[in-house]
Amino acid sequence: MKLIIQIPCYNEEETLPETYQDLPKSIAGIDQIEYLIIDDGSTDKTVEVARNLGIHHIVSFKQNMGLAKGFMAGLDSCLCLGADIIVNTDADNQYFGEDIEKLIQPILNNKADIVIGERPIDETEDFSWQKKKFQRLGSWVVRIASGTKIPDAPSGFRAYSREAALRMNVTNEYTYTLETIIQSGHRKIPMESVPIRTNKTLRPSRLFSSMWKYMKQSASVIVRSFIMYKPLKFFGTVGAIFLLLGAAIGLRFLFYFLIGEGSGRIQSLILTAILLLMGVQMIFFGLIGDVIAANRKLLEDIQYRIRRKDSMNEKVDK
Repeated sequence: MKLIIQIPCYNEEETLPETYQDLPKSIAGIDQIEYLIIDDGSTDKTVEVARNLGIHHIVSFKQNMGLAKGFMAGLDSCLCLGADIIVNTDADNQYFGEDIEKLIQPILNNKADIVIGERPIDETEDFSWQKKKFQRLGSWVVRIASGTKIPDAPSGFRAYSREAALRMNVTNEYTYTLETIIQSGHRKIPMESVPIRTNKTLRPSRLFSSMWKYMKQSASVIVRSFIMYKPLKFFGTVGAIFLLLGAAIGLRFLFYFLIGEGSGRIQSLILTAILLLMGVQMIFFGLIGDVIAANRKLLEDIQYRIRRKDSMNEKVDK
């Protein structure tokens, strides 16, 4: 059983050594542990530091590509390197390295294919009360959108079985954390959450410059992911709202018309027509989106088979 711990890095020459030292060197049930960093266009000595530390594998981008692309590049590399389990952690040593053993247990016990670490958000002193509330709110929205019970959706401390990693796709360029949960929820990939510990923050987050920007970007990812995987439900719901509003205003106009007071209420009739047309149009959008989603499932299945075959060939060659 081979475990590869991947660490996305962007100018982490100061924090990477501490993160590396905190990682486990042996775990019961794991025969081999290797480390991989994704150098996301760092301009400092991150790569040099990684080599000096003895990091086994380095994936480098010539320029900063963002967390989502770095995450997927890491998964693809880990699969080609023959990983049976892949753990993703942050280079700023936010997560407690010893908890990796706890994180992978549900996969080792064949109870889950994805395990996400649940941070003690309410007890984390480095989080402002606004951030704590937003984290809870965001996780609740993701649970609704994905049909899962993951309490800490933004957590980047997570483990993937080889099977789950082969099925992962990230289409947004912001972050992988939310989209992969929604995606996995709709694909019925078994997921679990385990409580983890966190270390003191070594530096401010580089993912977002302000809480409002983070909320805006996260909301965009959630809505886009939900539309992608459940278009008929989304557009059907919006269309039904327009139809109900149009019907209500139309019935109101009909009532006044029948009692002889319809004169001068032509605006209501026009609004009714507009709302009904918008409702029907939204439902048609949902039907078209549902057909596209069905085609996407077929393409994703083909991609899964190709990735599985390629990674197995790479494994044999090595």
